[in-house]
Amino acid sequence: MNTALSWIKAYVPELECTDQEYCDAMTLSGTKVEGYERRDKNLEKIVVGEILSIEKHPDAEKLIICQVNVGTETIQIVTGAHNVKVGDKVPVVLDGGRVAGGHDGGPLPEEGIKIKAGKLRGIPSNGMMCSIEELGSDRNMYPEAPEEGIYIFPENTETGADAVALLGLHDTVFEYEITSNRVDCYSVLGIAREAAATFRKPFVPPVVKETGNGENIKDYISVEVQAPDLCPRYCARVCKNIRIAPSPEWMQRRLAASGIRPINNLVDITNYVMEEYGQPMHAFDLDTIAGRKIIVRRAQDGEEFQTLDGQIRKLDRDVLMICDAEKEIAIAGIMGGENSKITDQVHTVLFESAVFNGPSIRKSAKRIGLRTDSSGKFEKGLEPHNAEAAVNRACQLIEELGCGEVVGGMADAAQPMAEAKTLSFKPEKYNSLLGTEIPEADMLDMFRYLEIESMKGEDGSVSLKIPYFRQDLNCDADIAEEVARFYGYDKIPTTLPAGEATAGKLSYKLRIEQKARDIAEYCGFSQGMSYSFESPKVFDRLLISGEDNLRQAVTISNPLGEDFSIMRTSVLNGILSSLSINYNRRNKNVRLYELENIYLPKSLPLKELPDERMQFVLGFYGEGDFFTLKGVIEEFFAVAGMRKKPVYDPQAGKPFLHPGRQALIKYDDVAVGYLGEVHPEVLDNYEIGTKAYVAVLDMPVLLPFTTFDRKYEGIAKYPAVTRDISMVVPREILAGDIEGMILQRGGKLLESCQLFDLYEGAQIRQGFKSVAYSITFRAKDRTLEDSDVNGAMKKILNGLEQMGIELRQ
Repeated sequence: MNTALSWIKAYVPELECTDQEYCDAMTLSGTKVEGYERRDKNLEKIVVGEILSIEKHPDAEKLIICQVNVGTETIQIVTGAHNVKVGDKVPVVLDGGRVAGGHDGGPLPEEGIKIKAGKLRGIPSNGMMCSIEELGSDRNMYPEAPEEGIYIFPENTETGADAVALLGLHDTVFEYEITSNRVDCYSVLGIAREAAATFRKPFVPPVVKETGNGENIKDYISVEVQAPDLCPRYCARVCKNIRIAPSPEWMQRRLAASGIRPINNLVDITNYVMEEYGQPMHAFDLDTIAGRKIIVRRAQDGEEFQTLDGQIRKLDRDVLMICDAEKEIAIAGIMGGENSKITDQVHTVLFESAVFNGPSIRKSAKRIGLRTDSSGKFEKGLEPHNAEAAVNRACQLIEELGCGEVVGGMADAAQPMAEAKTLSFKPEKYNSLLGTEIPEADMLDMFRYLEIESMKGEDGSVSLKIPYFRQDLNCDADIAEEVARFYGYDKIPTTLPAGEATAGKLSYKLRIEQKARDIAEYCGFSQGMSYSFESPKVFDRLLISGEDNLRQAVTISNPLGEDFSIMRTSVLNGILSSLSINYNRRNKNVRLYELENIYLPKSLPLKELPDERMQFVLGFYGEGDFFTLKGVIEEFFAVAGMRKKPVYDPQAGKPFLHPGRQALIKYDDVAVGYLGEVHPEVLDNYEIGTKAYVAVLDMPVLLPFTTFDRKYEGIAKYPAVTRDISMVVPREILAGDIEGMILQRGGKLLESCQLFDLYEGAQIRQGFKSVAYSITFRAKDRTLEDSDVNGAMKKILNGLEQMGIELRQ
C-alpha cells in the first residue's frame, strides 16, 4: 500500500511533521512504514519560464537559441528540443540547479544531475528546459507530456512560479506493510484515520452528498444474486450522458503518486475511489448489457470468457461471474469482459460496487491465473457497508467533475448485514493485560480519534460501539491492543508476569531427545535432516518385501511429484541418502544422526491421523565398526537413566542389514530398536562403496524406561577384588548370554564384569572361541575375604559349566 502524504493531509489538514517523524510515529502506532521517497528528490531551482524568442544556432542545425523569461530575469538557453514555440511556458532549471535524471528515461542517478551555465557550440546557455523524464517521472503518470521533448505548462501558468510545485512533486510517497486483518488500511481514508489518531489531529473525511436526478434506477437496471454465499452485497448505480475527458489535474497527481496511470475521467474516478475507500469498482457500458439485468452466478464447468486484457480464460463452477440476461460480462472481483468494456463512445454507465467472498476470489484468481489490484483487495474480505459509500462517492465525483448525469436511486441486492458490534469498556482489564496505569479518560480520548463510540448505560456501565470498518476488533484483547498502540509501546514499563504458573521448561520427552542429540554430537556425529516425503521406490532400494507393513504408507493427495508422494515409514532412506552424498563427494569418516518422525497409518484408506513416531537414527562409514555403534547406544542409555544393560538379539530379521551382523536392541525384554551393518546390496543401491552401519531407536517405546532420577552413592571405602577367567566357549553362545549368567550368579558382591579378550584361531579347536572376562567384587561395609569371593566365583563357574563352557587350562 502506497500513499502520498499530500493525500493524507487532505483528510488530516492539521497534520504537521517531517517525513521521518511521520514514518517513526506511524510505525510505532502499528501502521508499519516500510520506507518513503521524496518525489522532488534532486529537483532544485526549477521555475516556470516563458519563451520570448527562438532563433537557430549558427553552428548547429539541431540546436536552437531561446530567450526565456523566468520571472526575475530573462536568460538564454540553448536546446535541442523542437516541440517548443514562442509563448510556451516550460520548466526551467536555473544555473546551479539540479534535475533527477536524463531525457532518455533511464535509471535515475542517486545524486541527480547538476546544471551549470556554459556554452553549446560556442553559444552561452544559462540553464536547461526540462522534459518530464528529467523531472523524475514519465508520460504514464503525466499523459499530457509530449512523447519527446520539453514539458509544456498551460498558457495561464504564472511565469517564475515553482515548477515542481505545479507538477505536484513537492510530496512524499510512503510505503506501508499492512497486515491482512486491517482491511480498512488498504485505503487512503484508513491510513489517514490512523494518522489522525497517531498525531491526535482531527480526521476530516470527504462529505458525500446525495446525488441523482428524479428518475428511478429500476427503469434502467435490475440485479439478481444467485450465489449469495459468494456475494453478500451488490450495489449498482447508473450515470447517463457521459462525457469522456481527461480528469482534473489534482486527481491525476494523486493517482500518479499512488503509482496509478491516469487515463480518463471515468476510469480515473473508479481508480480514485478504489484507493480512497479501499473498495474496488467496475464500470460497464449499460448499452452492452442485454435485458438491462445483472445476474451474479457461478460459472459453468468448461466455460470460456475473454477478459479486458484480450485473454481467453477457462472457468469452472467455483468461479463467480457477473452476467447479463444472455452472457457473462465480468469475472467477479477480478476483471471485466471485453464484451462490456467502456469505449470513448459510451453514453450510459453502470457502476458496480460489490462485496465478494474473500477466499473464493483468492482461489478463483489463482485458478484462472489472473491476479489484479481488485482481487488483491477483495480476497482480504471487504465490509458490506463500504460498497454503498464507495459507489455514492463515485457518483458524487461524476457530478462534481461534469462527467455526466446521475440517475436517482441505487439497485441493492444485499444479505442481512450484522449489527454494529458493542464491547464492554473494561479499563482495569486493559491495564492488567498491558501492565500499565492509563486513566479511563485517556483511553476514551484515543477511541474518539478511532471513531469508536462510547455509550453509557442506565446502570452507569460504559460500552464501546465498534465502527463497521474495524472488523478486527472482537474482544477485550483487541481493545487493549488499540490502547497500547496509541498510548505508545515505548511508554509501557517493564513488568514481571503475574500469576501462579511456574517458570516454563522443556517437556520430559524433549529433554530425552536433547540428551540423544548431546550424546550423538559428543561421539562425533553431526545432525542431518531429511524430508518426510519419499518415493515408493525407497522400499525396493531397502530390499523390503511386498508383504512388509512398512509398505503401507500414507499417500499424499497433492504431491510435488512421484519422488515425494508418500509419507515415510522408515528413517533409513534419509540417513543413507545423506551418507551416499558425502561418500560420492569423497568425504571420509562421516558420522550423521537424525531425530525424525515416521508416519504409520492405523488403517488404509486413511480414516484418522497416522501414528507419528520419533526415531533416533545413527549412521556412519569410515573408522569404526558394529561395536562402535553399540557403544554409542549404551552411552545414551546410561545418560537417559536406563541402568540395566540392553540385550542384543541377533535374530533381528531386517532385510536391509547384513544377515550376520545385525541385532535387535532389547531392554527388559522389549525391543526398543535395532542396529547393524548395512546390507551390501543396499549399499550398492545407494552407491556407497564401503561398509556402513546404522542404528535406530524407537523413542516412544524407549521413553518409559528412561529417568532423570539419580541416587547419590558415596565413593567406595573398601577395596575391590578382581578375578580373571579365560574360557573356551562354543561359537554359538553369545557374549551377552555369558554376561547374563555372571550377573545372575554373582550375587550382591558383584560390582561389574568386563570382556577383555576374544580369540578364534588355530590354537582353539574348531567350532569354539576363547573368551576372557575380568570380574570385580566389592562390599560396601567391609573388606572382602577370599572365602567371600571364592563362593561367588564357584556359583558363576557352575552356571557357565551348565552352558557348556569350559575354563581354559
